[in-house]
Amino acid sequence: MSEIQGVITAMATVFDEDGAVDLGATRNLARHLVEHGSQGLVVAGTTGESPTLDDDEKLALLDAVLAEVGGEVTVILGSGSNDTRHTVELTKAAADHGADAGLVVTPYYNRPNKAGLRGHFEAVAEGSPDLPLILYNIPGRVVVNMEPDFLAGLGEIPNVVAVKQANDDEIQRIPGIDLLAGNDTAFLSVLKAGGTGGILVASHLVGERMLEIYERFREGDTAAAERIDAELRPAYDAMAVTVNPIPVKAALEMAGLCSAHMRLPMVEATETEKQQIRSLLASAGVDL
Repeated sequence: MSEIQGVITAMATVFDEDGAVDLGATRNLARHLVEHGSQGLVVAGTTGESPTLDDDEKLALLDAVLAEVGGEVTVILGSGSNDTRHTVELTKAAADHGADAGLVVTPYYNRPNKAGLRGHFEAVAEGSPDLPLILYNIPGRVVVNMEPDFLAGLGEIPNVVAVKQANDDEIQRIPGIDLLAGNDTAFLSVLKAGGTGGILVASHLVGERMLEIYERFREGDTAAAERIDAELRPAYDAMAVTVNPIPVKAALEMAGLCSAHMRLPMVEATETEKQQIRSLLASAGVDL
């Protein structure tokens, strides 16, 4: 199966003032991202407020993004949950709708042991054997951590091709599986560890420069990649002023790209947070 690589943006989901998914604005955002450095897009991931989206909305978002940029970049659906049957069904639907891959998070809240985790991912893979799957290790949100040795074992499942590693304490090459950064701050570190790219948030605002990090590193110009990464540190910090995706949606609205409307329990940034976000982005060369 093809390598998942480069600058992949975990897309924000655009809502209208009534809280409905805005598919037209979603297409516009997808086009903007692809024209400004994104080589792939994740639909309905953490940044896309996936916990508040139902399956019909997730698939409608996938269809909209595929209609706008499908065939130009890798389009991935966040199809994981803590219910294996549900995850199997949604991942099958993602494949049927034409997704290039599925992003499958570690089951959360029920905290399965390793046997349960392996059984979960095996069931999802068997249900969609032709769809590449990206595991999503994010212990900060799901409590359970999947260690590198365990991930290597999961890489033996034929269509498990990569892991989005959001545990920055365990960044290392994993035999048989591609490594993707799960946090902006770890993007260059993951590349240095032999990773193939990252699923990123700051790329909504500085995608072209993050693409330059990727390209300079691949060309062997590590010094240039390090310089750009250092320049972008304030942009990474801006995306962490408060809980993701509150900062990126605030910044997107400041940039005139889409509304900052969110669904509870997520709320929009406060004025103080907006000032911090604007200031940090300005330090990274982004004028809003």
